[in-house]
Amino acid sequence: MIYRNLGKSGLQLSVLSFGSWVSFSKQINDKRAEELMSYAYDQGVNFFDNAEVYALGESENMMGRVLKKKKWDRSSFCVSSKVYFGWRGEQNKPNQKGLSRKHIIEACHEAMQRLQVDYLDLYLCHRPDKNTPIEETVLAMNTLIQQGKILYWGTSEWSGVEIMEAHRVAAEYRVIGPTVEQPQYNLFERQKMENEYLHIFKTIGLGTTIWSPLATGLLTGKYNEGMPKGARLGMKGFEWLAERWLDKGKLDKVKKLSLLANDLSISLPQLSVAWCIQNPNVSTAILGATKKEQLVDTLQAIEVLPKLTKEVNEKIEKIMGTKPILPAF
Repeated sequence: MIYRNLGKSGLQLSVLSFGSWVSFSKQINDKRAEELMSYAYDQGVNFFDNAEVYALGESENMMGRVLKKKKWDRSSFCVSSKVYFGWRGEQNKPNQKGLSRKHIIEACHEAMQRLQVDYLDLYLCHRPDKNTPIEETVLAMNTLIQQGKILYWGTSEWSGVEIMEAHRVAAEYRVIGPTVEQPQYNLFERQKMENEYLHIFKTIGLGTTIWSPLATGLLTGKYNEGMPKGARLGMKGFEWLAERWLDKGKLDKVKKLSLLANDLSISLPQLSVAWCIQNPNVSTAILGATKKEQLVDTLQAIEVLPKLTKEVNEKIEKIMGTKPILPAF
């Protein structure tokens, strides 16, 4: 396993981590969750990602049961939660979602209870909240750090401008600003990681826990010949994802990538994940899985890194055509 510092912080995360979005509670049970988390941990994974909204709290409950049963040394792993959407779905009442001080602190307590931990290593604002002053959010996060309930805080799917505004407020009040951002990053989604955040990486520093390195499964190649039974993009409630990803243009690119992976004697998921983590600004790439063999395969992406030569990367760029155009300065 390779470990990288989370931005300019001293926290080291495994470059490949394990997350629970969609799969926990919706696709797998406790037994399978334990099998997957145990295998990941044994391979050196030390970061497990979660959020209050995943399966409306049941994802954190499931992960918490596994963590309690395994009794791993608490200092040997990191766990996250994210706050914004709430966990009651349509039953959310005022103050049960968003980034007010009330919801941030109450949601933190609830996440710790569900995950059965005494503190959260990472606590992220799952989306920006236009209805709450940024000062209130920054100071609420700092309060939780002072109380020892969270160790680092950050954002998810925030713009570069919004992240810098949080840092400005933190500097003004002399409190701790965000350490980490969780953006989507894969061969199709590159704008934030390769363009928008570049100045932040170079100046104040920013750790990243990227999600969907396989583009919600599209970059596994399993949709090349149609919709497999039980696949994520065929699940009820995820029609919006299917509409976004399953178009002929994207599938044609995936098919060409599959041929390139075959030429390199590696799997398409390994190629896709390795491509993500070759970017030094990726602190960790969050993997998802419903079967052990999927996790066994993608965790081997680290061994694939040497195969991503300049020539291979040029072939990837030619197939994808998704490289962001950088400003001319």
